Amino acid sequence: MAMTPSNMLPLGTKAPDFNLPDTVSNKNLSLNEIKGEKGTMIMFICNHCPFVIHVNAEIVRIAKDYKSKGIGFIAISSNDVVNYPQDGPALMKKVAADVGYSFPYLYDETQEVAKAYDAACTPDFYLFNRDLKLSYRGQLDDSRPGNGIPLSGSDLRNAMDALLEGNAISEIQKPSIGCNIKWSAPSS
Repeated sequence: MAMTPSNMLPLGTKAPDFNLPDTVSNKNLSLNEIKGEKGTMIMFICNHCPFVIHVNAEIVRIAKDYKSKGIGFIAISSNDVVNYPQDGPALMKKVAADVGYSFPYLYDETQEVAKAYDAACTPDFYLFNRDLKLSYRGQLDDSRPGNGIPLSGSDLRNAMDALLEGNAISEIQKPSIGCNIKWSAPSS
């Protein structure tokens, strides 16, 4: 398992728009349709990454805790499914049901959305304010597979609480760590 840190997209960056198929509802959804009223959490994840598997339960809890407060949640998988078929759309739908995702799980087949967000790893988290300006990008918390630190979601929760309360979010943010996004080979 390769430990890849997230790229730290500049705070204040406007969320790149997208329109992607949702493997849960079988509908194409745009950012504007599914953004939150007070903020939007965009997560780059996939089915097979041990780092994502490790945090799945906490992601589900955080979404449950914050959706009712006006934060929208969107998960996107951008992995190459030719070489990683376990990350394909049919299995994405199954994982979403098995794990209990209460949010869209979008498939970025062309990987253009991941590139637009400068996503590097799974999981990679981006919190945008109501105007879709980047307020937080970084880790869920300090827990990693095998390090013995319990999941708390503290970094994300603190950022969302500050956003909802109108307080400044610290610009000192730790990058997420996970498996690298599985980029498709360039077509010749």
